[in-house]
Amino acid sequence: MIENKLILLAIPLLPLAGAILAGFLGKMLGRAFAHSVTILGVAASFVLSCLVFQDVLAGKTFNGSIYTWMQTGGIKLEVGFLIDSLTAMMMLVVSFVSLMVHIYTIGYMAEDEGYTRFFAYISLFTFSMLMLVMSNNFLQLFFGWEAVGLVSYLLIGFWYTRSTAIYANLKAFLVNRVGDFGFLLGIGLVFAAMNTLDYAEAFKLAPALADRVLNIVPGWQWPLVTAICICLFIGAMGKSAQFPLHVWLPDSMEGPTPISALIHAATMVTAGIFMVARMSPLFELSETALSFVLIIGAITAFFMALIAIVQYDIKRVVAYSTLSQLGYMTMALGAGAYSAGVFHLMTHAFFKAVLFLGAGSVIIAMHHEQDMRKMGGLRKYLPITYLTVLIGALANAGFPPFAGFFSKDTIIEAIQASHTPGAKIAYIAALLGVFVGALYSFRLVFFAFHGEERFGKDHHHDHAHDHAHDDHADHVHDEHHGLAPGEKPHESPWVVTVPLILLAIPSVVIGWMTIEPMLYAGYFDGAIKTSATMVELKEEFHGAWEMIVHGLTALPFWFAVAGAATAWVGYILRPELHGKIRAKLGFFVKILDDKYGFDRFNDWFFAGGVRKLGAALWKFGDVKVIDGFFVNGTANMVGWFSTKVRKIQTGFLYTYAFTMIIGVFGLLTILFLQLRPF
Repeated sequence: MIENKLILLAIPLLPLAGAILAGFLGKMLGRAFAHSVTILGVAASFVLSCLVFQDVLAGKTFNGSIYTWMQTGGIKLEVGFLIDSLTAMMMLVVSFVSLMVHIYTIGYMAEDEGYTRFFAYISLFTFSMLMLVMSNNFLQLFFGWEAVGLVSYLLIGFWYTRSTAIYANLKAFLVNRVGDFGFLLGIGLVFAAMNTLDYAEAFKLAPALADRVLNIVPGWQWPLVTAICICLFIGAMGKSAQFPLHVWLPDSMEGPTPISALIHAATMVTAGIFMVARMSPLFELSETALSFVLIIGAITAFFMALIAIVQYDIKRVVAYSTLSQLGYMTMALGAGAYSAGVFHLMTHAFFKAVLFLGAGSVIIAMHHEQDMRKMGGLRKYLPITYLTVLIGALANAGFPPFAGFFSKDTIIEAIQASHTPGAKIAYIAALLGVFVGALYSFRLVFFAFHGEERFGKDHHHDHAHDHAHDDHADHVHDEHHGLAPGEKPHESPWVVTVPLILLAIPSVVIGWMTIEPMLYAGYFDGAIKTSATMVELKEEFHGAWEMIVHGLTALPFWFAVAGAATAWVGYILRPELHGKIRAKLGFFVKILDDKYGFDRFNDWFFAGGVRKLGAALWKFGDVKVIDGFFVNGTANMVGWFSTKVRKIQTGFLYTYAFTMIIGVFGLLTILFLQLRPF
């Protein structure tokens, strides 16, 4: 199976074929054709991925070229596949979550005019992501990297008549360009130093480059491997929304909810995590780069989680949760526990997709209302959605035996065991992040599904300070009309609830089922570098059940319990408390509502600065230099010269005769001077 190149090619190309058919023939052949052809393509891709996964479990791998695009000076630019344990796991996650999102979309987008276009986009996205994870060289990696960026731009701005959606997709595109510039520099350095773009060759040559330095600035030397790793990680910071390139992800909630689940839970934002894990042989050579990765992850994990506590938009709570969880994955990479980071990537894909799709189910039931202040008491109307979201929240908060517990606790243990500089600070951030994570997770559950019913009535909220003052983000869409007075919500159709249930099951069981084989039984051997941190953790691990028992006495569990208890007191036991606490902590709430001022700073400094620079260049460069000097200046000069010259055109015969005599005299003088001997 795995040696068959046609089967490997079919895995990414079937979703591409579905996207092309739905995109070009969807309007002509109807909605049923568009969703059938794309779902069939992704389903077939998932089945083939399962077969490839079985081959990988049997010890078979593949690393080879599929197509040589160009050959120049001994360098081959190829399309090639690397199928090993890391790739096989990513293929399964991407194709399964994508399949669930495709089915869910039938219900969610049922009334949307862009139905067929949407299916074409999400199928195209699946193709791009599969090309990224299956690549065996930097060229194809970059192709997949840019393709997911492009399709995410199209999906975030899917409702292109909304100015906020256009603002959000432009923001995502521009922020990712910043990260991708660093990524391209990293690939360029690999190519310049090793004269290859193939992973296997680059990893083989890398140890010999450990002592080489770059003179970026005279007198300031950088180790070459450190420069390569940091440049590559800057690409991951953009794609995986790490501080300070995180600002695009919350605004990307402007896209339809299925996109939030597909792009921002399981696939695109985890591309950076996957890439760093794939590059682990390079990162292991640079302690400086690992320390940089660790600190960036710690900042993202803790400070983004804090923002989730003050959000009222149900999708934005989950969006900031995603940022925080990506921070945990990044911390694992920085601690040298690459396999633990990828393990959390997998478990997170399921429970975060549940939370996003569950939020979407609530939004459908509430007639496109996203403000949790206008919800409450939904559990008796949406029992399936409530149960799946509760499972997602328990997994997200890291309660045993749910999936998030195993991966998050492993990361925290790895940070504690790590010798990377900055590990102590990261450990504190990780523990505090557990408390905040449980608080925002259960705040969402209690606020939206428990307590008094706040929907179906003319609801005027009198806490003006509760609103974030961001024109682009925390708005209520004109389309969001909510339930009519007296109207009750009802459970979503089966095409919405079945994917929720199918994603909730692995959110419960995938952690304890896979932790031992994936992290400690050598599943990733040969695909990801095994660091000293993971060797140390392996000695302490005695089985999934023992980990649960140990977890019940460990600090992370009690931090999670404290967070959930705080949410219970503030939103169930004493619901008036959260308003009072919010009022008392007004200054801090304002900072969090303002998202630490990053959006305002970027709008003022980068966007505003570029506009001012453009205006200055236009006024001076365009108006004064180009138009004023070159265009109008030359015209004025010709005009001035012609007014002077035309004065000799008098129309009198004696003027012309006199001019001719002067001319002849001048010519004779020149001739005389040339012929006269000196």
